[in-house]
Amino acid sequence: MRKFIFGLLTLFTLLVLAACSSSEASGDKKELKIGATSGPYADQLKESIIPLLEKDGFKVKLVEFNDYIQPNRALEEGSIDANVFQTSVYLEAFNKEHKSNLAIGHAVPTAPIGLYSEKYKDVSDVKEGMKLTLSNDPVSMARALQMLERFGWITLAGEIDQTRASEKDIVDNIYNLEIIAMDGAQLPRSLGDTDFAFINGNFAIASGLNLEDAVQLEDTPPEFMNNIAYHKDSLDKPFAEAIKKAYHSEAFLKYTNENNAGFTKPDYQNE
Repeated sequence: MRKFIFGLLTLFTLLVLAACSSSEASGDKKELKIGATSGPYADQLKESIIPLLEKDGFKVKLVEFNDYIQPNRALEEGSIDANVFQTSVYLEAFNKEHKSNLAIGHAVPTAPIGLYSEKYKDVSDVKEGMKLTLSNDPVSMARALQMLERFGWITLAGEIDQTRASEKDIVDNIYNLEIIAMDGAQLPRSLGDTDFAFINGNFAIASGLNLEDAVQLEDTPPEFMNNIAYHKDSLDKPFAEAIKKAYHSEAFLKYTNENNAGFTKPDYQNE
């Protein structure tokens, strides 16, 4: 009798495990890990998106990162199910360089890159030989260089490759600016030692800066909106659709209006 009961318990356990495995394979998973860089995108998840997903029956863990490499490595390896931090330009470059299979889901409200200063209030305040810091990430650098050209501070060599941008793209440094490239997360700390700094919105907010205090904010084009990304095999899975539903909800629009002043909204929030 004991052997019979033990056999039934073993069979039941195997059936449960098989059912769970089948559910995971079909994408109908209810336990998710979503990665984000520390700052506003992690806050959007913590304060609005994750609670909405939990109401929809999901158990969600937020995994925070402090760079732009590890979130995609974790996504490619499968240790997280989605991430929020990057532009489509950056993802395409990452896929090409690392032979990854990541894909964009949709855009999210995006904190624009901006020019900041503790000393000056307007782009017209530029003077000969001033010091300027910007990100050493090629995509962020491309955005900064294009803004500098619009200011009339530099001239670029025509169209620049947004995935390979560098100081070498400058053909005329009109004000002989001292341009210093550094890790994007360190840029807010550079403000005390520089005249101007180009700072990505997420790092600006994480450091306590207000977007409204920027000397100039980027008018963010679609290719520089940040996005939620997945492994390409997960794009059509139910959990990805549930995440999309949360971002497209009226509740998240209300959160955006109340907490993300100065952000560029995706099209679905402007309809």
